[in-house]
Amino acid sequence: MEAPHSSPAADAGTRLTLNSPSEMQELGRRIAKLLRPGDLVMLTGELGAGKTTLTRGLGEGLGVRGAVTSPTFVIARVHPSLVGGPALVHVDAYRLGGGLDEMEDLDLDVSLPESVVVVEWGEGKVEELSDDRLQVLIDRGVGGARIDSDDRRIVTVTGIGPRWAGAGVESL
Repeated sequence: MEAPHSSPAADAGTRLTLNSPSEMQELGRRIAKLLRPGDLVMLTGELGAGKTTLTRGLGEGLGVRGAVTSPTFVIARVHPSLVGGPALVHVDAYRLGGGLDEMEDLDLDVSLPESVVVVEWGEGKVEELSDDRLQVLIDRGVGGARIDSDDRRIVTVTGIGPRWAGAGVESL
């Protein structure tokens, strides 16, 4: 993994180059150390970019029950904590219109303010769930050009809102 670079975003952030799925999963474990109940994590990236792999690392870091797999066909999965921490709610918003009403309509067996909510394909759909969120952009290319390795990803992690000021995002 190459050294982090600062993000051009106005909020707290960092930019990383990852060279393998195992590095993506390890990033998830590192991000998990920063998370607390009520946090919203939005994952953006094309199909196969590594969103679920990152979420698998988040689940490992949070110590949740069950294999973290893509929730594409069930839309949302709840992974309860095995260690007394927050549950992980993993949502695939690809087919959702967006907004808090649709999230509530999923009838999740968990209180969202007491959980860590990770939403794949959530951009433009779930921002109203929280003024504070961790936005993770996973990109296979730089400036429109393809990266020379199938496994290499440029990951930009940005903490949006006061919750993330000084939370350690820059040191990922």
